[in-house]
Amino acid sequence: MVTDRTGIENRPATDGSVFVIADRAGDIELPGLRIRPRKGPPPTEADRLFMGGLRLASPGRLLLENMRPSRARSGVSRTLSNPEREAYLDKLQARDQDALNSVRDEARALAPVLGLEAEFKQLDRMIGGLLGSRPDAALTAPAALAGAAGRPYDVDRLEIFEALRAELASTPPSIRPAAALSAAGSDNLAFFESYFSNFIEGTEFEVEEAADIVFNNVIPAERPADAHDVLGTFRIVSSRQEMITTPKSAEDFVALLRRRHRVVMDQRPDKRPGRFKTVLNRVGARHFVMPDLVEGTLARGFELYRSLDGAFERAVFMMYLVAEVHPFDDGNGRIARLMMNAELVTADEQRILIPIVYRNNYLSALRALSNDRHATPLIRTLAFAQRYARSIPWNSFAQARHVMEGSNAFVKPDQADEDGVVLRIPGPELLQDAVDHHPV
Repeated sequence: MVTDRTGIENRPATDGSVFVIADRAGDIELPGLRIRPRKGPPPTEADRLFMGGLRLASPGRLLLENMRPSRARSGVSRTLSNPEREAYLDKLQARDQDALNSVRDEARALAPVLGLEAEFKQLDRMIGGLLGSRPDAALTAPAALAGAAGRPYDVDRLEIFEALRAELASTPPSIRPAAALSAAGSDNLAFFESYFSNFIEGTEFEVEEAADIVFNNVIPAERPADAHDVLGTFRIVSSRQEMITTPKSAEDFVALLRRRHRVVMDQRPDKRPGRFKTVLNRVGARHFVMPDLVEGTLARGFELYRSLDGAFERAVFMMYLVAEVHPFDDGNGRIARLMMNAELVTADEQRILIPIVYRNNYLSALRALSNDRHATPLIRTLAFAQRYARSIPWNSFAQARHVMEGSNAFVKPDQADEDGVVLRIPGPELLQDAVDHHPV
């Protein structure tokens, strides 16, 4: 039966050790693996069946058996260290608010069967410390201490944020200065930023409709809330003063997120503008950060954000941090991209726009980081989007639209995938064609 450290980690240890309970004695050496058996109680009904006649120790049993002390005589230790136990329990709590009580109940029932009553007392004290009901519990893991102090965070997400920060810090800096724009050019850029950011989230208008909403305040009677989403986003991204405001502390960060969300979602009271979620949000089978871990995770993520130097690097990190935590009921993507571009505007660098045709590229890059911890696709995707935005002649609305049409920006993502259409950096011929068709 697979148990001890292996049962918790679900993989061989760093030295190839796989810890099991078995009748035989003596290690079994295999290429890249070392099966390390020990004697122990036989499987109970709670232990799970696995392939080839193996069993997997149940969650309650795993925790009890990992409370047993062990030393690393040769290779890694058989059971988890105290900080590792606390970190594992904290991860359980991050995934399901009732998980700790559930696993404690199972362990309580199994302890006398397995002869691990003393280990249950230790486990009970540790879980009580994490839940705040046992102030006498001496916690040591950073995540456990944060939880006991009333600011728990999502440990798994923080590991992903750390991977992104490391990749950004090791990537050669890329500075793409913003082009000098007229007042009209700044408004045109802000319009398309708002237009594309809302389109990504399913708020779809024709360009003419959206332009009427933003520039003429024409609110379609049949879609007033959608129109105000676009208008609310534009109000922020078109304000120079707003877009050169970036957070200086974790508290400032939270306040800025709430205020901007309140503006963007002003006409959607059902989405609770400016208030963090109270119900877990999901996309398909994947869920975001638990509601009670939002503020703690944002605060820990902010510490990593603050350690980055370049505006592009901070922008990428900020966007992903907000998108991955998903702190609000709705509007998270828009707020994430808005916060990203504020970092760039503050440094007089080019904003990043995600055209319609580029939506799937952008979402795939986000998934590569969230699911597989591959940060490079996201960094490259956003760098290309920034280069693309810098190539557009924003000072003329008609020319900008002509160039974007000619470089496939408005092609629907599914149609683009079917036809093999991709976003292209416009060349000199397309730029000249825009001038010829739309002279200023």
